[in-house]
Amino acid sequence: MEVQEHHVDTVVIGGGQAGLATAYFLRRHDLSAVVLDAEPAAGGAWRHGWNSLRLFSPAQWSSLPGWPMPATEGYPTRDHVIAYLNDYEQRYGIPVRHPVRVAAVYPSGSGFMVKTNRGDWHTRSVISATGTWSNPFIPSYPGDYQFCGEQLHSAHYEYPERFTGKRVLVVGGGNSGAQILAELSLLARTTWVTPSAPIFLPDDVDGRVLFERATSKWQAAKQGKPTKDLPGGFGDVVMVPPVKEARQRGVLHSVRPFDRFSASGVVWDDGTDEPIDAVIWCTGFRPALEHLRPLGVVLGDGKINVQGTQSVDVPGLWLVGYGDWTGFASATIIGVMRSAKATALEVSSTLGKSVFANQ
Repeated sequence: MEVQEHHVDTVVIGGGQAGLATAYFLRRHDLSAVVLDAEPAAGGAWRHGWNSLRLFSPAQWSSLPGWPMPATEGYPTRDHVIAYLNDYEQRYGIPVRHPVRVAAVYPSGSGFMVKTNRGDWHTRSVISATGTWSNPFIPSYPGDYQFCGEQLHSAHYEYPERFTGKRVLVVGGGNSGAQILAELSLLARTTWVTPSAPIFLPDDVDGRVLFERATSKWQAAKQGKPTKDLPGGFGDVVMVPPVKEARQRGVLHSVRPFDRFSASGVVWDDGTDEPIDAVIWCTGFRPALEHLRPLGVVLGDGKINVQGTQSVDVPGLWLVGYGDWTGFASATIIGVMRSAKATALEVSSTLGKSVFANQ
């Protein structure tokens, strides 16, 4: 079968919040662009969040550039966010191709060849915005090979009912760990394992304050000022209603990590071997950058050397939305705007006028 080929000025890889925000700003420039997204429809990583997942900021504090997220009662649900991203894509006519899975990016002439399961794209520039969801991180633990129970990452957790009556460890002290523990503890025998005691924010604090505190830290660091005593971080636990309710039930407490796995469970520091049916790892993610390995730029820590959002080693390659190393708070819906706008402007300045028409 003949491989279909396309030509475009810039290819954005990933159609989640970072890809959509970047494509929104690219519309202002004289460049042809396409967004290639592996998902069957809009929503990005939000399509894979657990059923009860909620943001911990109000809708108006969780918006992409140009159009506020429609208001909703309480904190936006996973499905509300997916609907917003779908409507955003349609509202601005973002040129997203679904589902197109990018296998690899190769250097080609004065640009790149992006190989996908639906043909090849020849492009002058690549903006990678694949995020982290598809690369969940589970730490290596002594004896994990012999544990006979179930292990899964929060990326693949969906609902609590399948764990009814089971003995479950929830590992990880951030908001995902707290929210999953809160609902699991209603149906299962849970233990919350965290490296240190979780930091719980006051009941009247939500993601708005987290963002403001994190911004203050970022600004202080840029100015060379000490940040050690400044409060706040995106990992602090927001007291959304299910977490408050878990506190009222007396289950919102954690213990320090176990020593090792056994065949039937885990062994604690005091030598106690406790039977466990399942472990849910809420231990974060790493950048999903396997498609860029043929360019020889992915480092041992899984990141890429960047100046701003542009690759230091490969001209024409940009990265948006992977965390602070590609722009402060760029892995959040509201925080990606700054780096997306700057990237679109930089791509336009670098490429100049369009060479290829939109396809």
